[in-house]
Amino acid sequence: MEVKKEDQQQNLTVLFVDDSLTMRRIIKNLLKNIGIENSIEAEHGAEALVLLEDHNVDIVLTDWNMPVMNGEDFIKMVRRIPKFRHIPFLMITTRGMREDVLKAISLGINGYITKPFSAQLLKDKIYSLVSMNR
Repeated sequence: MEVKKEDQQQNLTVLFVDDSLTMRRIIKNLLKNIGIENSIEAEHGAEALVLLEDHNVDIVLTDWNMPVMNGEDFIKMVRRIPKFRHIPFLMITTRGMREDVLKAISLGINGYITKPFSAQLLKDKIYSLVSMNR
């Protein structure tokens, strides 16, 4: 029996990390609009690390520029923890220069979206990264 894409998406747990309350609200609403109900949010990388320990997360969406612990340091920390190395990361940021994308890839980012973005692009990226990971 084949599992439909929609069923897989509804069962996903997404952790999204962004210091902007407005951006977190936008992402939460976009996730709901594309059929993903299970989401957890954090304001910065340090908070997200704690949430990773407490939840079974399928994918992480993270911003680059954040206080306390930025996206770069957060990714470096997560990639050092063996039990989290398999989790795909999608960087969602305003930083769209080629150097930024290459730097993110070198850190272990699996996908990259620049703000602003559409719900369809977010859905496509999430599904692509999660299905590659399963």
